[in-house]
Amino acid sequence: MNSSPKNLFDSSDSNRNADELKYAQKATFNEVFHLEQGAQLAEMSIVYETYGTLNRNKNNAVLICHALTGDSHVARHDENDVAGWWDIMVGPGKSIDTDRFFVICPNVLGGCRGTTGPNSINPETGQPYGADFPTITIRDMVAAQKKLIDHLGIKKLLAVVGGSMGGNMTLQWGVDYPDHLQGAVAMATSAHVTSQALAFDVVGRNAIVRDPDFHQGQYYDEEKKPLAGLAIARMLGHITYLSLQAMMEKFDADRHQARDIISDFETKFSVGSYLAYQADRFGQRFDANSYLTLTMAIDLFELGKTPEQLTASMEKSKCRWLLVSYSSDWLFPPFQSKELVNALVAKEKPVSYCNIQSNCGHDAFLLSHELPTYGGMIQGFLANLESTEDETSTSNVEAEPVFDPTNIFHNHHRIDYDSLVELIPDGASVLDLGCDTGGLLERLRLRGHSKIMGVEWDEQAVLASIRRGFDVVQYDLNQGLASFNDRQFDCVVLSQTLQTVMDVERVLLEMLRVGKRGIVSFPNFGYHEYRRELAEQGRAPRIDAADGFHWYNTPNVRFLSISDFVSFCDEKEIQIHDRIWLDTRKGRRVEESPNRDANLAILTLSK
Repeated sequence: MNSSPKNLFDSSDSNRNADELKYAQKATFNEVFHLEQGAQLAEMSIVYETYGTLNRNKNNAVLICHALTGDSHVARHDENDVAGWWDIMVGPGKSIDTDRFFVICPNVLGGCRGTTGPNSINPETGQPYGADFPTITIRDMVAAQKKLIDHLGIKKLLAVVGGSMGGNMTLQWGVDYPDHLQGAVAMATSAHVTSQALAFDVVGRNAIVRDPDFHQGQYYDEEKKPLAGLAIARMLGHITYLSLQAMMEKFDADRHQARDIISDFETKFSVGSYLAYQADRFGQRFDANSYLTLTMAIDLFELGKTPEQLTASMEKSKCRWLLVSYSSDWLFPPFQSKELVNALVAKEKPVSYCNIQSNCGHDAFLLSHELPTYGGMIQGFLANLESTEDETSTSNVEAEPVFDPTNIFHNHHRIDYDSLVELIPDGASVLDLGCDTGGLLERLRLRGHSKIMGVEWDEQAVLASIRRGFDVVQYDLNQGLASFNDRQFDCVVLSQTLQTVMDVERVLLEMLRVGKRGIVSFPNFGYHEYRRELAEQGRAPRIDAADGFHWYNTPNVRFLSISDFVSFCDEKEIQIHDRIWLDTRKGRRVEESPNRDANLAILTLSK
């Protein structure tokens, strides 16, 4: 079937080519560079590209770390430039706005687009290093980048941003140079690869070294290069970058219809021709020895074999963190990002996290499908770093995006917040469970509270809270708060979330473990108007503080009354301190018969 490869073979590689990097700059360091595993390089060069302008205070620099097969050309420099590998993210007015930030993207140590690597000339022999290029690590890559940042006269980066292998480097930056970056954005990454991911790399490396044209890595003067082995390694890689859903959507409908391409590889099936196309293109721009070198660095990366070791590593960091994972990523699965988040939370580090729902697999952070969400998070995160670094700067990020109009919590004044704030002592540290878009956190910030954090499940609410400058992590409350320490906060708030919780006892006991006091608000299903609607009209009442849900779209799974909750507290030996009863329909407090006359309850608890 004859069709344009642009559509049929679209992938994260679509904008990458072997064209000359006409905007590339080079920094050469004529001194010995010592490597983590004991070897050394007599000299080192780093090729990099910059975008935007470094401001007078040199505090607006954002370092972007590329993934395995990326390079310094992260984005177009002008309309006449060739496409970059992250054009959707970097540029004027984009999430990483080059009108505001000075963006630096270096080709990594061990790469093949100008930075010292296996295809560079070994000064001791006058020939390409080839197989003689020493083993390098992620730490070595970051140490090289640090030399470049010093060379540019930048003492502290506003942020380091990276995905996949770039995320590994971002994590290493936070651990190794905690005083030299204000924020870190690590996407689709982990503290170490899984054994499954490692296995794919092992097969890929074997495909390269067993290619008859590999010549023990010294193939640069040979007529034939190990392109077949490199292509097979790339095919394996592309399989891991996609997801089951993505492959089904892309290939199932016409799986038996071969694409019209010329290749030595099998092209009988649509997925086969896709892999052949990507593999053949890859050999035009990448070096086999670099592939071996960089995949080995990824596989050697280890921030902690156990939760305790990982927590000890992340404790070294001083920056603010944003971690992003993708639901269908099985190369760097979401549970690995959660391990990082848990380590940071345990050490009370400022962190935000979201597992974005996506069918695109590992490549999702390079594709436009979920860009409004992850791009919005990065944009808001950087804007808030910028405002913290420079109080005179202004942000054009709106305080709270408008979402689904059927969601009442995004579109009305939460009257219970007035009473909730009364119950929170001045200056208290607060964890808001089910923080929604950050409305309560905003009030607390305006009142001067410095240690505030949110937990939220809804992806768009997490986005809104991050854009407002709050630290918020996406957790399922029903799975508990194990990463939080005992008495980590003065107050833990569960505001109009209790009725949506499956494991009520666990959630309440956890909040009273993490907080010195707990504050709970919930709709009272014993309210007389709700009783009347059910008894007299025979209809399920629309029950919540703003009467916004019907029986068919309500998130409520618990239908409790004030009397029910008080009895529960007595049974579980939970002490009730303060009690506020509200009739939100009439906008007043209720002093008598709250189980009948109040539709909203607020209580302060301890265990």
